[in-house]
Amino acid sequence: MTNKFLPICKQDMVDRGWEQVDFVLVTGDAYVDHHSFGTAIISRVLENAGFKVGIIAQPDWKTTEDFMKLGEPRLGFLVNSGNMDSMVNHYSVSKKHRDKDMYSPGAKMGLRPDRAVIVYCNKIREAYKDAKIIIGGIEASLRRFAHYDYWSDRVRKSMLIDSQADLLVYGMSEKQIVEVANALNDGFEPKYIRHVNGTCYIADSKDEIYDDYVEIPSFKDVSSSKEEYAKAFKIQYDEQDPYRGKVIIQRHGDKYLVQNKPEKPLNREELDAVYALPYAKDYHPIYKAMGGIPAIEEVKFGIVSSRGCFGSCSFCAITFHQGRAVQSRSHESILDEAKYITELDDFKGYIHDVGGPTANFRDAACKKQITKGACKNKQCLHPEPCKNLKVDHSDFLELLRKVRSLPKVKKVFVRSGIRYDYVMADKNDKFFKELVEHHVSGQLKVAPEHIAEEVLDHMQKPAGNTYDKFRDKFFRLSEKVGKKQYIIPYLMSSHPGSTLNSAIELAEYLRDTKYQPEQVQDFYPTPGTLSTTMFYTGIDPLTMKPVYVPKSKHEKAMQRALLQYRAPRNYELVHAALVEAGREDLIGFGPRCLIKPRGEHPRNYNNKSKTKNSSSKSSSRGNKKDDSRGKRGNKDSRDNNSRNNRNEKNERNSKTNKIKRKKR
Repeated sequence: MTNKFLPICKQDMVDRGWEQVDFVLVTGDAYVDHHSFGTAIISRVLENAGFKVGIIAQPDWKTTEDFMKLGEPRLGFLVNSGNMDSMVNHYSVSKKHRDKDMYSPGAKMGLRPDRAVIVYCNKIREAYKDAKIIIGGIEASLRRFAHYDYWSDRVRKSMLIDSQADLLVYGMSEKQIVEVANALNDGFEPKYIRHVNGTCYIADSKDEIYDDYVEIPSFKDVSSSKEEYAKAFKIQYDEQDPYRGKVIIQRHGDKYLVQNKPEKPLNREELDAVYALPYAKDYHPIYKAMGGIPAIEEVKFGIVSSRGCFGSCSFCAITFHQGRAVQSRSHESILDEAKYITELDDFKGYIHDVGGPTANFRDAACKKQITKGACKNKQCLHPEPCKNLKVDHSDFLELLRKVRSLPKVKKVFVRSGIRYDYVMADKNDKFFKELVEHHVSGQLKVAPEHIAEEVLDHMQKPAGNTYDKFRDKFFRLSEKVGKKQYIIPYLMSSHPGSTLNSAIELAEYLRDTKYQPEQVQDFYPTPGTLSTTMFYTGIDPLTMKPVYVPKSKHEKAMQRALLQYRAPRNYELVHAALVEAGREDLIGFGPRCLIKPRGEHPRNYNNKSKTKNSSSKSSSRGNKKDDSRGKRGNKDSRDNNSRNNRNEKNERNSKTNKIKRKKR
């Protein structure tokens, strides 16, 4: 039996016998009633708590009409931008408009405004002057403090200030939204609901703040001083823990933004209850004629197993939004969902994923974290796994075995990503072996991101040769079970700390491992991350030391091109990068060279010394057969090149350590 969608129009309210809803939830996404969508979870949690909720999805923000179609709610408006920050949704890292919006009908772009939360709040105020407005979701949550905005290249105020909403709910929010709803139902004005963890409010003075707090540099200070900005972020970063964190305040003009302590994570029973709510698990039927909502295809046959991540990658916002404490669903809850999936008409026998932010994290990092929170000024996996880290895949392995043994299930894949350093830290190989044998869909995606140690250190990713060991073991195990499988590494260019030499080191690594990535990602400075603070300030806030930041379009383009140095379209950028870095030794015809010299015959190029022969002519103009950018020259040239390669090989044997990467 299909569960009912929540009301989206007056007729839906009439059909339910409702005259007025308690809450109207306004969202930038199309309405998808599936637990991978924040709108669905919050609306169903409130419904379960006894409140009447209506949905206004992707309203026309040019008028107030859509915002009024359910009438004024009894308790208030809830506003989010959708599953993504609206600016990330709309623009690539190069600030170009994206072509598609996977959270909109038919992937149509343009159905939500830039800075959707602010725009929606303004239109609600225009429609209902005294409306009570609570904002939440990823956009509001990650912009709760004064923050650097990449798209306008300036520091913006807290979104609670800019939107003129009454209250901001941050994080995953199931607990606090019900507490806020109950307070509103008891007659409290939202701006006076100040006791709820996981919320932010505005105070007129410090006298109104009754809890112990730590004050961070003001909006004015962080706007004018990058050092003050870095200091402010460090305090925010340190205090995002529900057990040991403090209230944080930040002055904005004559008012104070107050962030209450984070809400404690849900326990297993609470998390199971959230995922057992009566979701329709599909997009609303109004979108069918428009091509449906593409985003549902990514999650329809997958299962969310956990939340939170103690990996703490610098460029990831999970720590700031979901926290470092990992919470996981019970086997029973996950198996119930798996059985439901197998009964879907279009199920083909494949569970696409069982995972979360990090698939192979199913429990707290250590016993201490359960009662005292995550350590301050210390990470669980960086620079190396903590001695107190509990490394155990047995629960996840048992879960995967149960799911793959269900009737109608042919395969269960793990596609949401695993921490390979955590896998390698496990002294028991059972999980790795069964992962390779049963749960890889031909390609396993992992995220080494880079290879240069100075970059990995700023990313808070595993350095050394951990990835190499993992990769080699993966191939050995795959061969052992008779499968030809591949690893697809996610790689990132232009992250803070990455110089041209760092990018060249990564290019050489790709050459040595004979891997050419089809896709690479430029670092994207999104709100709420440690890396974005480094990008804006040029300071690592954890050490307050300077960090190199590639910012010019040309350098970023060169770094990106180096990761795909074989692509003909990248030749000029790679050539420019190697010349600028003084690495002309990598321009030539030898096996260690990344590109061939521009317009040279192999016979005119001395691969032993990496310089042009003194008798060579300047170019081979007009001879396309001898074009040095990949086309074949004449036989004499090839013979000469072969001799040079043999000479080069003999020299390399005596200088291996000098020309290898210094650090792997």
